Amino acid sequence: MRILLTGASGFIGSAVVPELLAAGHEVTGLARTDAAAATISQLGATAVRGSLDDLDVLRSAAADADAVIHLAFKHDLAFSGQFAAAAEVDRVAIETLGSAVGGDDPALVIASGLAGLSFGRPSTEEDVPTATGHASPRIAGTEATLALADQGVRSSVVRLAPSVHGEGDGGFVARYAQIARDSGFVAYIGDGSNRWPAVHRSDAAALFRLAVEQAAPGSVLHGCAEEGVAIRDLADALGRRLGLPTRSVSSDAAEQHFGWLGGFVAMDAPASSDITRRALGWTPTGPTLLDDVEAGHYG
Repeated sequence: MRILLTGASGFIGSAVVPELLAAGHEVTGLARTDAAAATISQLGATAVRGSLDDLDVLRSAAADADAVIHLAFKHDLAFSGQFAAAAEVDRVAIETLGSAVGGDDPALVIASGLAGLSFGRPSTEEDVPTATGHASPRIAGTEATLALADQGVRSSVVRLAPSVHGEGDGGFVARYAQIARDSGFVAYIGDGSNRWPAVHRSDAAALFRLAVEQAAPGSVLHGCAEEGVAIRDLADALGRRLGLPTRSVSSDAAEQHFGWLGGFVAMDAPASSDITRRALGWTPTGPTLLDDVEAGHYG
């Protein structure tokens, strides 16, 4: 297939590109900057310059493709306090890409998140996000994607674990480790028994390939290799690696200590990927989250 990949130069996208190329697909990557374009070219894909705001570019690039994998998101806008605005840009981009994608079996796969789907029990692919969840502004993009199944597009949503980990990760776990370095100790909330699901970026890349190749229209898939890693275990592993003590903080003190990350550190959000594994034959083989911590990828 000819596949357009947004976010191709990012942490996950730069693993998806070689995964797709190795399977014999042609890949075009959306590049917002010259540096991103250079990275995409070095990976062996073709770069097309543009951003999520350039709807004409998105429309043209999607029309030249048989399928689209959409990983890009305006994180800079979201982290500046404008998450809803970033989510709206995402929704418009999804509708633009989905309405334009060509090919005899047009496909669109987007990345979403697992955080906030359920609390205290493993979420499944059948769970529906609520308007009160952490990622609620992105629900509209998910709904737009799934609605494309009624328009002849083989659309699917890959809900990723909050900790997509590996060397070069700059996400939640990296931020957690940086807060520990800045404060001089690794904190967890309460007894630290709450859990995060996790997936290595190589396994996430394989899942996106399988989704664009095989997923049924309107599929919801879960990108988690580990159902739940206890935050206390993560704290202990980081403490050993960073040479720092671990310490419990109260839920009242969490926001002050962790800032915006506090809500995620407090979350008990295990997740199952059993339905995804059965549907696509996805078998994660990458290192675990604690393996990557012990390997030194977070300090």
